[in-house]
Amino acid sequence: MFWIKQIVIGDGERGLLYRNRRLQAVLQAGVYRYFDPFDRTAVVVHNVARPEYAGNDAEVLMGSMDAKLAAHFVLADVATDQVGLVLKNGKLEDVLVPGTRKLYWKDLVPVEVRLVSMAETLDVDADVLGRLRQLGVLAKVAVTVDVPVESAGLLFVDGKLVRTLKPGAYAFWNFRKNVAAEVIDQRVQSLEVSGQELLTRDKVSLRVNLAASLRVVDPVAARTKVAKYGDYLYRELQYGLRKAVSAKTLDELLGDKASLDADIFAYVHGRVGELGLEVLGVGVKDVILPGDMKEILNSVVQAEKAAQANVIRRREEANATRSLLNTAKLIEESPTLMRLKELEALEKVTEKIDKLTVFGGLDGVLNQLVTLKQ
Repeated sequence: MFWIKQIVIGDGERGLLYRNRRLQAVLQAGVYRYFDPFDRTAVVVHNVARPEYAGNDAEVLMGSMDAKLAAHFVLADVATDQVGLVLKNGKLEDVLVPGTRKLYWKDLVPVEVRLVSMAETLDVDADVLGRLRQLGVLAKVAVTVDVPVESAGLLFVDGKLVRTLKPGAYAFWNFRKNVAAEVIDQRVQSLEVSGQELLTRDKVSLRVNLAASLRVVDPVAARTKVAKYGDYLYRELQYGLRKAVSAKTLDELLGDKASLDADIFAYVHGRVGELGLEVLGVGVKDVILPGDMKEILNSVVQAEKAAQANVIRRREEANATRSLLNTAKLIEESPTLMRLKELEALEKVTEKIDKLTVFGGLDGVLNQLVTLKQ
């Protein structure tokens, strides 16, 4: 008959039956016939394989939610201090921002909406974090920070430091509040202060290169009490170096670099302690003199070494003369010792002669070859 309206709902579909433009029922899969001579009945068919309700009357349905509609729909009503986690078939598939109202079909795909409060904590649970990273939406809904070993993380909410983070991986919901995280490296770091032009106490110009090692021991103080602790420490090293060099002469600097290092360390250590920094060591790497000053110092060193050589040579000559004098006195007092010296002289002579003919015996040789003046 012409007045009978037939409606077919497939397995993956649901129909909303309207009479006089008012919702009457939710139709499941099947074939339906309605007597409608005045064309007052209408059915809107929805594909429920995609659970999100896409109709224009979503707000009307949410406002009139009752037990009949609740059998087919899940209402997600997220408060302003909550985050909605949408689970389909038990797996997290979507995140609803605070203040969201949304409707889902639940006939074909099981849908669950979990509400997470942000009133007490902004932390994202570890299992939720992993799933959001897998879906590729983590960066859109949360602030992530990875804190390596020997480091500390600082969590700021609306510009206020609220927490210190130990090594690990973290994520924080980034809704309604400005969330930021920073990582402070607590490993030993080195700092170079190069090419510093300075004047010594005796007005000698020189260039000094300095190296220092430091470590952050209080991340909160290092971040909150000074804008950039590296720049601050660099300037303090400059000031300490200038103060230490200007208090010493060139000879004092070149003769005892260790005291210069100690003076700089003492100055800097007292200036950065309250900023959460620990200076482990300070050392002067190079002291570079101008060209003319190098020539003068080289001349001074050469003169000093020459004078030292002359002193040593004269001392040895005096020792040799003193030894000869002592030997002469002993020979004068002992004829036997004199005779032994004569034999030594004869031995030295015979070493240089290939053939020696002796006449008159040994006494004749001694008397004729070796003559001592009385």
